[in-house]
Amino acid sequence: MNSTPVGPEQERLDELRELARLLPAGPGEQVLPPGRRSHHKDVLMQLIDRDGTGNSTRDSTRGRVVDGEPSRPRGRRFSRPALLAGAVAAALAAGLTVGIGAGQDGGGAAAARPGASSAAGGSRSAVVTLDRIAAVALRTDVEPVGDGQFVYVRSKGAGNEGVFDGPVKLGAMHERQVWFSQRQGPVTDVGLIREYGQDWPIEVGVPDGTDPKDAAVPAGFDRPTYAWLASLPTDPAALLKLLYADTHVEKGEDRDQEVFGRIGDLVGEQIMPSATAAAFYKATARIPGVTEVADAVDAAGRHGIAIAREDTRHGTRTEWIFDPGTLDYLGVRTVFSRDTERARAGMVYDTSAVLERAVVDKRGQEPGERRRAGRS
Repeated sequence: MNSTPVGPEQERLDELRELARLLPAGPGEQVLPPGRRSHHKDVLMQLIDRDGTGNSTRDSTRGRVVDGEPSRPRGRRFSRPALLAGAVAAALAAGLTVGIGAGQDGGGAAAARPGASSAAGGSRSAVVTLDRIAAVALRTDVEPVGDGQFVYVRSKGAGNEGVFDGPVKLGAMHERQVWFSQRQGPVTDVGLIREYGQDWPIEVGVPDGTDPKDAAVPAGFDRPTYAWLASLPTDPAALLKLLYADTHVEKGEDRDQEVFGRIGDLVGEQIMPSATAAAFYKATARIPGVTEVADAVDAAGRHGIAIAREDTRHGTRTEWIFDPGTLDYLGVRTVFSRDTERARAGMVYDTSAVLERAVVDKRGQEPGERRRAGRS
């Protein structure tokens, strides 16, 4: 006979039931999103280096290794918003996936339980600024995105092209376009990246002998769609609790930083209902360690105020940059917050700027083409 849980165990079960009620239906295995943190790129590059000696490259259409020289320089991966380049884009195009839930529940003391945070949350100035940004987001009219449409984002940026775990070398500034499928899923065709003069499909990896239908991934935190984002709770506390419950990190990693990064991915390169955007900004204000930077510059040279958080383990600070007048989102950059073996304090690790955000009807279609098609 099973006994009835009491005390802390019962509280834990009640909390899990509440989180299950709040969480929209999502995938058991999640696609590695184009916007994971920069240091994950370094780990991926190390694995690629170990896997080959430079005389092979991925066939982006078939997901297999073929002989010959790489068709493009092996670049780096932008961190926020979700920007890909070089071998990272090729790996994702070849169908790279990751089981997020396999990580350990490590992190700092503040990450001891889902939704944990200090009483103070972010700094006072950051809380005030995030409240203002949330108010602007709430007043912004957003046209719903249909299930068969695509979210289109055009951006420019540059990032580290140095060797793995070596000195940082900022690459050349360039433009990038991305199309994200809005189908609720499950899907294996997530979208498309146009960068370095070539199109790179974003696809879900299908293991050999597996039915593609079984590998398909529905909408969720790591494959967000407008409709799925609209289903999230708009209460900041409930939303943040949900994020912490869904965010798993390796031992020693900072869960607060990872949650901050996941929110940055979502607000940086998606289109979502105004109430959802406002809730994400208000939730960010509750994350410990969030601060405000008075002046930051995006990849387009635009100055703004920034909402930031330092990753003390890696000595970097991620900054979301907003127009100081309108509080519109401009872009994101990661800078070194202290001297390290890889770079001096203040050096930029990666930087990007959102130039255009729109809804289109077809993968690969640009907003101007849609307007012309509508008039014809």
